[in-house]
Amino acid sequence: MIDKEIIKIASNTENHGMLHNHTHFSKLKNAICGDEMKIYLIVKNNKIEDFKYECESCIYCQASVSLLSRKAKNKSIEKVKEFTEQAKNVFEKNIKSFDKEWKEFDRIITKNNISRKECVLLPLNTILDALNNKSL
Repeated sequence: MIDKEIIKIASNTENHGMLHNHTHFSKLKNAICGDEMKIYLIVKNNKIEDFKYECESCIYCQASVSLLSRKAKNKSIEKVKEFTEQAKNVFEKNIKSFDKEWKEFDRIITKNNISRKECVLLPLNTILDALNNKSL
C-alpha cells in the first residue's frame, strides 16, 4: 500500500510545467519501468533560481521531483550535488536521516522504499544531468 504521505507530497504540483527561458535542461528515462522525467532550471551565479519539471511517472517519482523542485530552489549547485550524492548513498550505507534542509526526503528516500530506489532517484539523476548540461 502506498503511504498517504507520499501521495500528499506528490500532489503538490506548484512547480509542474515548462520553463521556456531555462539555462539548464535534462530528460531522462528509467530503463526499468519507463518513467520519464524532464527538468528545466534557471541557474544564475551558481544558484538555482527556478525549477520546473514535467514527468510521466509513478507516484514515488512524482513525490521525489515535487519535493526536489521546492527544496532545490535558491540553493547553490554545490549543495544540490552534495544532497544527490548523499541520497544515492542512503540505499547502500546506513544513513538514517538527511541534513535539516533536506529532512523531508527522510519520508521518501528510505530503505523501506528500496524496491522503488530507481523511481525516487530518477529526479535526482535528472537534476544532476541538467546541472552538467547547460542549455544552448
